[in-house]
Amino acid sequence: MSVCVGLAAQQQALLQALYRPRHADAMEIIAACAHVEGAEGQKYLERGLQAYRSNGHALAQRALAAAYPVVGELLGEENLVALSRHFWQRCPPARGDMAQWGDGFAAFLDSLVDLLREEPYLPDVARVEWALHVAATQADGRADIGSLALLESGDPAALTLQLCPGAALLTSDFPVVSLVLAHLSGTPSLRQAAERLHDRVKETALVWRQGLKPALRQAQPGEALFVGVLQQGRSLAAALSAAPGFNFTAWLAQAVHTGLLLGVRPVISPERDTP
Repeated sequence: MSVCVGLAAQQQALLQALYRPRHADAMEIIAACAHVEGAEGQKYLERGLQAYRSNGHALAQRALAAAYPVVGELLGEENLVALSRHFWQRCPPARGDMAQWGDGFAAFLDSLVDLLREEPYLPDVARVEWALHVAATQADGRADIGSLALLESGDPAALTLQLCPGAALLTSDFPVVSLVLAHLSGTPSLRQAAERLHDRVKETALVWRQGLKPALRQAQPGEALFVGVLQQGRSLAAALSAAPGFNFTAWLAQAVHTGLLLGVRPVISPERDTP
């Protein structure tokens, strides 16, 4: 086996070893770059590698538990520890900030069809929790309440609404909003959430940043279509056309009060909104 030389090669070998499922394979990678002599040197190398791997797995578990507290409760600590280790190995961090790691966890859960056949809602719960995690780390948006006056005299085809950073919609075949809120706030109760799950109630989650905290609620009738068009950068007229019957007046007051809507601005590409 060829011997690696140079600090960069050694660092790369260590990273590869940290994410290998089998410890023996990880040792083989390290041995190609390390220069040790005798049994004591080999034991020292193994202990060091094991410490690095154990710390990595513990870090992965803490990061996922922080980003996905509800999924963690639904899985149980033992299962979360095992899954975090597998996810760490399959999707290693690409950045130094571990708070940004974990965005692929829902897709990872999607791949565990047999393991999660009794809990098929977990991937969607994870998607809602990641949206909350992202919203919590967004930069503050600047509200321009004065711009709302444009709604009185402006052409809806030439205006669009500016939503707060991190606003997201997630449509699910399961009562994901109820499940997440039952665990995080107690409203609805766990029993009510379980009943909705049993009845296969479908819910669309709306996530946004309210002040310094992420917020979550069920989307109102027509709101998902309305907000979805706005998130494409299209006009208010196009959004209203996509959601006939949507109570825009009632929504507007609530959206301003809760910080979902920051202001009104000219649409960038009016030609895109031509029927």
